[in-house]
Amino acid sequence: MKLPLSTRIARRTLVGLPAPRFAVSYEPRLPVPMADGVELLTDHYFPASPGLQDFPTLLVRSPYGRGFPWAALYGAAFAEQGFHVLIQSARGTAGSGGVFQPWRDDGPDSRATLGWLRRQSWFDGRLGLVGPSAMAYAQWALAADPPPELRAMVVHVPLHNPHGFFHRNGVFALEDALIATTAVQTQHLGPRRFLGATLRLATAMKRIVRAESPIEAYARAMGRSPAFLTGAAAHPDPGDGYWQGTDLRDAAEGLQVPTLVVSGWTDVALDQALQQYGRLPAGHRSLLIGPWTHTTAFQRGVATVFAESLTWLRGHLADPVPPKEQVRVALGGTGEWRDLSAWPPAAVPVSWYPHPDGGLVRQSPPPDTAAGTVRFDPADPTPSIGGNGLGQKAGVRDNATVEQRDDVLVFTGAPLTEAVEVIGTVAAEMLVDPGIGADSATLFVRLCDVDERGRSWNVCDGITRIVADTSRRPVAVTVAMSSTAHRFLPGHRIRVQISGGAHPRFAAAREAFHIEVRSGSAIVLPVV
Repeated sequence: MKLPLSTRIARRTLVGLPAPRFAVSYEPRLPVPMADGVELLTDHYFPASPGLQDFPTLLVRSPYGRGFPWAALYGAAFAEQGFHVLIQSARGTAGSGGVFQPWRDDGPDSRATLGWLRRQSWFDGRLGLVGPSAMAYAQWALAADPPPELRAMVVHVPLHNPHGFFHRNGVFALEDALIATTAVQTQHLGPRRFLGATLRLATAMKRIVRAESPIEAYARAMGRSPAFLTGAAAHPDPGDGYWQGTDLRDAAEGLQVPTLVVSGWTDVALDQALQQYGRLPAGHRSLLIGPWTHTTAFQRGVATVFAESLTWLRGHLADPVPPKEQVRVALGGTGEWRDLSAWPPAAVPVSWYPHPDGGLVRQSPPPDTAAGTVRFDPADPTPSIGGNGLGQKAGVRDNATVEQRDDVLVFTGAPLTEAVEVIGTVAAEMLVDPGIGADSATLFVRLCDVDERGRSWNVCDGITRIVADTSRRPVAVTVAMSSTAHRFLPGHRIRVQISGGAHPRFAAAREAFHIEVRSGSAIVLPVV
């Protein structure tokens, strides 16, 4: 069957992809039986060639539907390069039978699909997996008990830990949770309904996030609140039985299936992607991190992501000589790409200390002094600008506006006389007075690059929850600030922001609080 017109049009919008090697044929809505008799609808894309047994197979399992953009991005684009591609709708979505239960059915349903695949005359025993986000989670579910046919994986902006997506160091990732829920609930219904729901959420977002109960406000605005959202919000403890069996990080441990991990420096899944890469054994892994968010990897990054993915899959599924392992990262502040021998590379931890005068220097200030006091007012929560998220304001943004607020502490270094390259994991080692006027508080720390024009571009950040301590003794708090690869150019300045939150990216505290940042607090940069 000829590809649908919508898929052909969408494929033409994917600029920068290699020229097709084959015309593409299409079998839609194949019913694939699961172990319990439920049938999952699956679309089959394949090269229009007489030798169908000559091509390896890629499996894409999706809770987001089988149409736009997956039909073009994975179905058509890979089939025209010489692959069978199966795009399957997860149970309970896009016409597939059963009830949608996130994080519960991917393993069994993947294995049942492979059982069906083994019975197809065109399947030659070579299987690869590809897909982003929740579709990457489905890959890890199969890789937890890898079948012999599985020869290669490409995980794009990948998740393996649902709890870690919803809760970041004890703080609920409110905006991302609402956006992701809307996508899962509506994207499989088609572009029109998905766009309508997205616009409805954007219109209601401010009202939802400022409500006493944002989850209930979401249900009122969007029609309902699915069980997985209410459940995720109600279970902040990763050890809670609600999350049992959902963290698939161990699937990567010692996995012998060659795996390419793709992420972006402002991807909401960056930390999880680096955890996956770090657990994979040397010789079976590669890493690509670009200047992308969770979604722009498939927009302005699509040519690079597709080319690297195709090389990896073709090399391990079809070519006699597989591609070499590599670590390739975009170097922020330069527009350059850097090939590294390892991640993270060897680096020297260098501490920069906030001073009471707003300076950021290499020398610690005198002991028993305060660098400043963070104040938070729930009636006017500190806003979020840029960073790792799913919202329209995610990514690298000028932070000058938020830095003018009196509830944001700003510490800035002198203009650099030479370039400083920071590659690896950044952390803030904070010494704070925990007498905060509330049961708990949040502390948000961000690293920025200030250019010659005074624009303050976010590099990386992190948040953590602090519990009140009536002893009044300063306590040490580590704020993990994710990883980066960034060059601070000569004439630029290194800046650190400290505030009580980043709303609505993270759920705002319901009580006002203050935190005194003491001398000895530092941001630790891995300098190459």
